[in-house]
Amino acid sequence: MKSKTVIVKNPGPAENMLWEDIDIAFPTIGHVTIKHSYVGLNYIDTYHRSGLYPLPLPATIGMEGAGEVIEVGKESQLFKKGDKVVYALGPPGSYSDLRNIPENKLIKLPDYVDEKTAAAIMLKGMTVEYLTERTFPINNSHSVLLHAAAGGVGQIATQWLKSKGAKVIGTVGSLEKVELAKNNGCDEVILYKEKNFKEAVLDYTNGAGVNVVYDGVGKNTALQSLDCLAPLGMLVVFGNSSGNAPAIDPSLLAAKGSLFLTRPTLMTYNAKWQDMQSSANRVFKMLQENIIKSNIGGEYLLSDIVKIHENLENRNTKGSIVLKNDY
Repeated sequence: MKSKTVIVKNPGPAENMLWEDIDIAFPTIGHVTIKHSYVGLNYIDTYHRSGLYPLPLPATIGMEGAGEVIEVGKESQLFKKGDKVVYALGPPGSYSDLRNIPENKLIKLPDYVDEKTAAAIMLKGMTVEYLTERTFPINNSHSVLLHAAAGGVGQIATQWLKSKGAKVIGTVGSLEKVELAKNNGCDEVILYKEKNFKEAVLDYTNGAGVNVVYDGVGKNTALQSLDCLAPLGMLVVFGNSSGNAPAIDPSLLAAKGSLFLTRPTLMTYNAKWQDMQSSANRVFKMLQENIIKSNIGGEYLLSDIVKIHENLENRNTKGSIVLKNDY
């Protein structure tokens, strides 16, 4: 079988992604072949493409996809031909028509979740699940600062956090995104281009600060986020859309109120198959109960991936972006 697949031979800008026809062998033991219907777009894809998160070259990229199982390898026990599946933990290679993938990386879709919704929400939903349920378990006594509240993760996180009863302060980069964040449930929204977010957070909390900051931005926000925390608060740096967060001296955490700092990853939290399945089931349940939504901000063709990466990095997207397989 042949598959149209994005290959990165030289890490760098979006234009370095090249489409090639590659051979797809019959799946080996414990693997299946899937045909993508939709592919999810995530910031980690840009990190792999640019070399921020290095991959062996030439590399395939894309961590999230949904589609149909079309072949199963010997001794495959979890899936059969025709099953509708999604994955969000790689291995990289979702920017493709067909691919082989270990079956223990796949999640079977329930009847009430279609492939488009799954590709839009799985990675972001599982990210929100581990952040709010396991990294810093949220309850109704907590106040939260959420950076990039109008983004794909941010919108789902706001909905999830509000369902737990937390007070949510969100930061956004445009007036349009202010309304989007409010509509998703943020109690307060800070337009960081017009207001210093540290001063605004302390103002909103009467100087008390928040219990936790969820920071997917990194370089531009991490240090100032420490000043937004109440004593014994936690800074959770889970991404770096503006670049890697700077090194932080542990003595600074002590001086600012015995603070906690963590840099978690979805890959670590869901490294075990059972944890991945449990996380996915929580996301599906939240979807079924209409607590979270897929928040699809745009649907594009997979063949337009270069332009879409440029839009993502220029912050010209909102919500979850899905790419329809047009090969």
